[in-house]
Amino acid sequence: MRKLPPLNAVRAFEAAARHVSFTKAAVELHVTHGAVSRQVALLEDWFGVKLFRRAPSQLTLTAAGLTYYREVTAVLDRLALASMDMKQYGSPSVLRISAPPTFAMRWLIRRSSEFQRIRADVELRLTTSIGPLNVHDTSFDVAIRGNVAEPAGWASQYFMTERIAPVCHVDLLARGRLNSPDDLHHHTLITYLTEPYDWSQWLAQAGEVMTPQQETLRFEQMFFALQATQERMGIGLFPLFLVIDELMAGQLCLPFGELGLRKREYRSFYQTENDNLPAIADFTTWLADAGRETERFMRDWARSMGWDF
Repeated sequence: MRKLPPLNAVRAFEAAARHVSFTKAAVELHVTHGAVSRQVALLEDWFGVKLFRRAPSQLTLTAAGLTYYREVTAVLDRLALASMDMKQYGSPSVLRISAPPTFAMRWLIRRSSEFQRIRADVELRLTTSIGPLNVHDTSFDVAIRGNVAEPAGWASQYFMTERIAPVCHVDLLARGRLNSPDDLHHHTLITYLTEPYDWSQWLAQAGEVMTPQQETLRFEQMFFALQATQERMGIGLFPLFLVIDELMAGQLCLPFGELGLRKREYRSFYQTENDNLPAIADFTTWLADAGRETERFMRDWARSMGWDF
């Protein structure tokens, strides 16, 4: 067990030694001159050695007092820095978010100002990734992922279901030969490395088989694949909430309507040791609210099309 001196007395001594004045130390600590004097005397009694030479018009440190002051000042400085770090950890002013690139660009960034109005004191810092979650990775506070199992050491919160379906420019539909999944053999299928379901899976669900002769256009990121779809270069599989603006504007469409809709969950992940951090709790709560709002919007749009999501 550590044998520590009275810590209030140490604090009073350090202030008095730094100012070489009981009066100035009392002003800093918001106590009386007498209180500082008593605390210093208590510390001297605890050590059995004088720390100050007291004269009617002058206060000076003894050799022992000077040695102790140098050590105590360094210790209190380290304690203050550690306490500041812990305070920021307990209520961070910066919240680091990791999210998939296209999701971040087309959904999260557009809504982040809503969270800032709730927590103006928290700065969101966004990085993009679809990488696996590692409990030893401290580069972010909250990760957003789709259909990822909850790893050991992590907690998660559901916030939205995405629905994925074939999407194309309305001009392709107007040209004809796109009435059923079988007609996809006459069109270019757009794919991307990060897609959650590939075309072979979708076609199998629709009772079709993807042939080796099928023309495809491959991209690394969803964002590029979506841009190619908007440029009438083919048909892609996309989460509908990411293209709802283009769907409502009549630029993009679902050539097969509700057919073959695939679902997966989006969840926010954070390490269990951070479960009680207020900024994380506020962000994940806001995220769940924003997800429900998007789902309501999507349901209303689907009903207007005569569909039932």
